[in-house]
Amino acid sequence: MDAPVFPITPLLPAVRDSLAAHPRLVLEAPPGAGKTTQVPLALLDAPWLHGRRIVMLEPRRVAARSAASFMARQLGEEVGGTVGYRIRFEHRVSARTRIEVVTEGILTRMIQDDPELGGDRPDGVGALLFDEFHERHLAADLGLALALDVQAQLREDLRIVAMSATLDGERLARFLDAPRLSSEGRSFPVQVAHFPARREESLEAQARRAAEEALARHPGDVLVFLPGQREIARVQAALESAALPAGVEVLALHGELPVEQQSRVLQPAPDGRRRVVLATNVAESSVTLPGVRVVIDSGLAREPRFDPNSGFSRLDAVAISQASADQRAGRAGRVAEGWAWRLWPESQRLEAQRRPEIAQVELAGLALELAAWGSDALRFVDPPPPGALSAARELLQRLGALSAGGGITALGRRMLGLGTHPRLAALLLAAPDPRGQALAADLAALLEARDPLRSRSDALAERWRALAAFRGGRMPPDSSRSALAAIDAAAKQWRRRLRCEAAPPAQIEAHELGDLLAHAFPDRIAARHAADPLRYQLANGRMVRLFEDSALRGEPWLVASELRFEPRGDALLLRAAPVDEARLRADFPERFVEQEGAVWDAGKRALVARRESRFDRIVLDSRPAGRVDPQQAAQALTEAVRELGLEALPWTEGLRQWQARAVSLRAWMPELGLPDLADAALAATLDTWLRPAFAGKTRLDALAEEELGEALKSPLDWSARQQLDRLAPVRIAVPSGMERRIEYGLDPEGRPQPPVLAVKLQELFGLADTPAIADGRVPLTLHLLSPGGKPLQVTRDLRSFWDRTYPEVKKEMKGRYPRHPWPDDPWSATATHRAKPRGT
Repeated sequence: MDAPVFPITPLLPAVRDSLAAHPRLVLEAPPGAGKTTQVPLALLDAPWLHGRRIVMLEPRRVAARSAASFMARQLGEEVGGTVGYRIRFEHRVSARTRIEVVTEGILTRMIQDDPELGGDRPDGVGALLFDEFHERHLAADLGLALALDVQAQLREDLRIVAMSATLDGERLARFLDAPRLSSEGRSFPVQVAHFPARREESLEAQARRAAEEALARHPGDVLVFLPGQREIARVQAALESAALPAGVEVLALHGELPVEQQSRVLQPAPDGRRRVVLATNVAESSVTLPGVRVVIDSGLAREPRFDPNSGFSRLDAVAISQASADQRAGRAGRVAEGWAWRLWPESQRLEAQRRPEIAQVELAGLALELAAWGSDALRFVDPPPPGALSAARELLQRLGALSAGGGITALGRRMLGLGTHPRLAALLLAAPDPRGQALAADLAALLEARDPLRSRSDALAERWRALAAFRGGRMPPDSSRSALAAIDAAAKQWRRRLRCEAAPPAQIEAHELGDLLAHAFPDRIAARHAADPLRYQLANGRMVRLFEDSALRGEPWLVASELRFEPRGDALLLRAAPVDEARLRADFPERFVEQEGAVWDAGKRALVARRESRFDRIVLDSRPAGRVDPQQAAQALTEAVRELGLEALPWTEGLRQWQARAVSLRAWMPELGLPDLADAALAATLDTWLRPAFAGKTRLDALAEEELGEALKSPLDWSARQQLDRLAPVRIAVPSGMERRIEYGLDPEGRPQPPVLAVKLQELFGLADTPAIADGRVPLTLHLLSPGGKPLQVTRDLRSFWDRTYPEVKKEMKGRYPRHPWPDDPWSATATHRAKPRGT
């Protein structure tokens, strides 16, 4: 049987030759080119591999199984022979396996467990392939960083290949100091159109209409991209009850389906019937769906985002990038001419590329991996935000995973072995006996799942009792059977992971859930306020409040698993469990302290000396003491700012502009390695940059504006400050000979806004191109003003303004401002900031 020919086939010799000469490679190939399945096979007999294994990281389980199966078929073998895979809770490998497809954190575990990856052993790893690297999953970024460190320190012979369909390959090749190869794809023209929604129409209804119309108007199968399983189930139910053409089959495709159902979708229909495949972004890359001629794209995907309410990264439905939209549309042109219908308005603009997960998820797991590795000096394509990393390490210390010096503890290593979020790992390992382990498994499953109750109750115990009732064959009112079934299944998996053979308890004591939960959320242990039974103080110092009708009212101690943070005032407690103080004193004795020191008095807006009994930052008892100790004052004032927020500091417009310049330049030119000075990062690193400025002070208002400015700028050394002034200047010279101010800004999430230059139109005569900063990378947004300072036009294309818009502006303004020049040819006119002399 002849080997199939793929678009990437002619490039395979160059891939082998490049890796023979250089240990790293960036390979760009569009979907359908064959990179996922053909590159590993092509490298099997490479002389530099010496018969060792190839490990390929795939971002999704569906793609890992599919790729391994396809390669095994090409070799005429079963999966688990030459080609195998390993994913969470499942593996098919053997002693003969030479190509191993792995997912998620499995590569990280392989490197952490054996940094040399087998070295010169016959079963060692000779090459690491990072497939679909453009998806920028945190696991892939960490895996690449670890692999580069291994290559630099231990294994110069290790080959590393980053493969992608849509990627800034030039930037990645510079980062890796690697050659870059590109392959053509196999594609046919695709007509792209926007399918408008009706007024107040749901996404599911719009997708159903689009699928029905696509089946009626176009040939072939239809692929519908939806954000998640919930939307897939709703659209599938709607289509199966609709009057579809005879023989049309509606199928779902997502990572949680059984393997048999996934395989069925990935194979052509045996009887040639048409299909509508409802898929998550698992179908965006790595897997091939035969026969698709129409793509219907919701423009949404579920991606991890840090949720401060829960303390975890949650999957949120977010708008995809333009690169993803183009890749999805291309799926319609794999076998013949195709059609792509987009369900968002044509006026909606998408971000060019997907933002890396490392910039927007919670980093406790990453921080624990770095501690286990024993070095922070890893090279990341995009470095982790310092503020988020600092917060993650503080949490890990509370969980007992890191020592005060930042080293990983024995408990931290056990937590890593569970392969889950450190909060959940700490909870699961806190159980004192098999019965407690089974209860911890229930609790972990409840925390990870969607709420099984339809009521607003804030008692976590009600959810557990609903689960216990479901297991006993009873369906509690206001609960979801499917949600409880999913939680029960997840709890069984956790019991297997813990090797726990005990059955889950049928009933529990009042404090049992909270006693375990305290180990997952030590920062959210809360004590009731002495004067208000609805208010509680958290161990991290913040205040929270209960609902008026809370089922937890009156409990002296709680552990909150979910909160709703408010920009001002107390957070709202959404879900919690009571905890026993005696158990807290037994489990966390070191956190109960008595000491004398300076504390912030919000009423006096000053420090006072108090003798306090505390649990972390919860004040259990407080009495007046002597004078404020200057040695403690700086820390206490820093804590006051942590509580009040950065706005309590004496900001000026000039300092906010300096901050916006620094944050913007960091985003525009990441290669400079500037520190993160956005509000979130500053708030997380107060002890580093602000506390020294409070030395010798006992009041917040004693901090002068100049002192705040020097503290804010302290993370930048002299060279970095010079770069900032040169690349993101405060002012810029214009053709009139004057210097005009550039306005910088940040959006509410701390991302840079386009810099603005407001300047009178006459001052730019003779200038053809829009001025730019950051070594020419960032054009200024020009606010062109009338002689009276009124805005006439906003543009980032000055050349186009002179050609197209200026004649109309001149016609309108010449009569209103006759003493100012309005030449017919602005290209050659002399720029000026003055009016014409009288009489001219």
